[in-house]
Amino acid sequence: MRLDAELASDLAQGIGIITLLAVSFLLFLIVKQLLKKYVGKLIRKSKFKYDDYFLGKKLEKRIAFLIPVYMIQGLIYAVAPDLDMLDAFIFALARIGEITTFTGIVISITDSVSEIYNSFDVSKNKPMKGFMQVAKIFAIMICILLVIGVIINKNMSDIMMGLGALSAVMMLVFKDPILGFVGGIQLTTNDMVRIGDWIVKGSADGTVIDIGLTTVKVQNWDNTISTIPTYSMITDPFVNWRGMNESGGRRISRSIIIDLDTIKFCTPEMLERYKHFQLVKDYIVKTEAEIEEYNKSNHIDTTSLVNGRRQTNIGIFRAYLTAYLKQNKELNHNLTLLVRQKDPTEFGVPLQIYCFSSKTDLLSYEAIQNDIFDHIYAVINQFDLKVYQRPSSYSINMMHANN
Repeated sequence: MRLDAELASDLAQGIGIITLLAVSFLLFLIVKQLLKKYVGKLIRKSKFKYDDYFLGKKLEKRIAFLIPVYMIQGLIYAVAPDLDMLDAFIFALARIGEITTFTGIVISITDSVSEIYNSFDVSKNKPMKGFMQVAKIFAIMICILLVIGVIINKNMSDIMMGLGALSAVMMLVFKDPILGFVGGIQLTTNDMVRIGDWIVKGSADGTVIDIGLTTVKVQNWDNTISTIPTYSMITDPFVNWRGMNESGGRRISRSIIIDLDTIKFCTPEMLERYKHFQLVKDYIVKTEAEIEEYNKSNHIDTTSLVNGRRQTNIGIFRAYLTAYLKQNKELNHNLTLLVRQKDPTEFGVPLQIYCFSSKTDLLSYEAIQNDIFDHIYAVINQFDLKVYQRPSSYSINMMHANN
């Protein structure tokens, strides 16, 4: 009879445990639906826009899960006072559920706060994603330690003392996050890179789209994604073109090679012809008057081209290009603008165009640059100059045919 009484008692307590678990699960479903329906509806109707960021983060599910967890912890020993081992096991599971639920709530809140921060313009200059990732990693680490404490029935201080021996291993395992965290702090505090910056680092050449704890993502111009370790942004050099965008001008620095055989002193007939070019008419007249005055005052024999000062076709062409660039509205005239000769090479004399376009986006920049050089290539022959180019096989064949 005693055996039957114990069996009946154990069976009743087992049924009580099953009933407790079922009721707890049912309450979880009810509270989750109520929170999702009414609290979610209240948040959507609220005029305060930032509370909307907390929706869709499983917050209502995780908060609702606390009710069965605490119900099980509070009633398990009352429902089954004689089933110590089973009660302890279920209680431990409930404690683990409590710890992981709170960790999930912290992560959800962290994600929501991160999205709220990213909605402000300051987030582009001071990205906080790395710090938020560190906060989540810290929360997960505490969660793991607390769960281990529940499993081995030890408190937090005992576990922390035991981790001292594993510190070297922990440093090795979390080396990249630690280095990334340090690199992220330096990137942010020194304002070295922002989301939206155009950077060039190794094979990465494009716009920064994400700055994380361990990596910086760059969308290249061919729409591929390059992933760069965050810490390498501190240790290795890279180019940030943000200064170019902020200056309001993008540099144009390109040369044309002028054939040396076409550079000459200007004859009176050439000067008269060049005077019909409006952009250099005043320059030619003014310079010619200065040269004539110089030659007269210094008693120069002008019957020889070698004596005295004379205008050259390349000099007038440089003046023409300078005037042409100065009246170009697509250039930023607050920045450097010049046309200069560079050291001659075996191919000829490089004539460099150095200026800044007023638009910095790639399409506009290339269009402005191409328009300038289209005009230069078309007009250079009018100054009796030629651009050097290697003769093609067709040119060589034609030369032999003419001979």
